[in-house]
Amino acid sequence: MKDVRKQRLLARIVSKPTTLLAPAGFWLLLFFIIPLGVMVVYSFMPRGIYGGVEPGFTLEHYLRFLDPLYLTILLRTVLMAAGCTAVCLLLGYPVAFAISRARRWKHILLLLVIMPFWTSFLVRTFAMIFLMRDTGLINTTLMRIGVITEPIVMLYTPFAVMVGLVYTFLPFMILPIYASLERLPNSILEAAEVLGAKPAARFRRIILPLSGPGVVAGSLLVFVPALGSFIPSDLLGGAKQMLIGNLVQNQFGAARNWPFGSAASFVVMGVVLIGVLVYLRSGRGEVTTALQDAG
Repeated sequence: MKDVRKQRLLARIVSKPTTLLAPAGFWLLLFFIIPLGVMVVYSFMPRGIYGGVEPGFTLEHYLRFLDPLYLTILLRTVLMAAGCTAVCLLLGYPVAFAISRARRWKHILLLLVIMPFWTSFLVRTFAMIFLMRDTGLINTTLMRIGVITEPIVMLYTPFAVMVGLVYTFLPFMILPIYASLERLPNSILEAAEVLGAKPAARFRRIILPLSGPGVVAGSLLVFVPALGSFIPSDLLGGAKQMLIGNLVQNQFGAARNWPFGSAASFVVMGVVLIGVLVYLRSGRGEVTTALQDAG
């Protein structure tokens, strides 16, 4: 009887998807929707004299973001995130393709890709400082072998920030593309080869279109967090390369201007939402057209 009751109870739970979604919905409400709602309210409230907020309603913080200084920071952030996405795609696609075609070493190569996650992000960023500073490993090695006579200035430059972003988010590009390429049936490639398609044609007409969903997913996983990243620009850029993530951090930290920090966060969120919707629509159309051409 107990087993029958358990089976009936399990059947009732499975038959109601809302019951299974309840735990995830609770945590989403507690740690995402409620804090987001608090930030929405704060963004329309005046700033307190000593920080915090005061009762009232104002659009001052959103209008303040229209200042050319903050628009420049936003544009720099978008360009930096887009550049990071492009570099990660150029570097990550060949790596993902090589891993998907590897047989004996596939699991070891995947382990090497995810191994950086075993170390703290802050520790990895400090390690980049020791590599790129004037007396770091790169400059010291190049000077000893006679390639350069003076240290190359790499640290505290846009180049250092870009290197830090690419190093951080490259695995997020490799893994989705690898997942798409891994599911690619070998029979399709074999059929194309039998029909006389050259390697370049097989890649352009079959492999690349079918891996489109992985490219789109990887691009989103890189672009969106790169917009809000502030540690690489703070440590590797030496606070000279102000990004929107640094601005929001400063407003909630040293400046104690929570309303403006909240408004800046929602402006960026709106820009990201618009960009993601446009990218998804265009990307979905390109992938669908490519799949039809490949078929």
